[in-house]
Amino acid sequence: MGKEKEDVICDCEVIHADLVEQVKKKMPEEDELYDLSDFFKVFGDSTRIKIMWALDESEMCVCDLAVLLNMTKSAISHQLRSLKQANLVKNRKEGKVVFYSLTDDHVKAIFEKGLEHIRE
Repeated sequence: MGKEKEDVICDCEVIHADLVEQVKKKMPEEDELYDLSDFFKVFGDSTRIKIMWALDESEMCVCDLAVLLNMTKSAISHQLRSLKQANLVKNRKEGKVVFYSLTDDHVKAIFEKGLEHIRE
């Protein structure tokens, strides 16, 4: 293993008031930051991440996801409900079959960038 990085601590007493004020003006409202925190919490479950990875590859139904991930349809449905509530997946019905996919290109990009980041 390589050298471990040392924690860098600012050892000054200077407050850069102009900078602080500039950033403060741009800071999102508290409720918006709370919603963003909740959004990222959805990514904190490995089963949901596996489902998202599969849906990043292809639109799939619950049965296909259950076989792919070696889980019950009930367990997959439970996780899909969470992903749908977070607006990360959508569904469409074709006859009796319901197909799931990632909601849009934003979700696809967030997922793929996260994967790219951890692979660095």
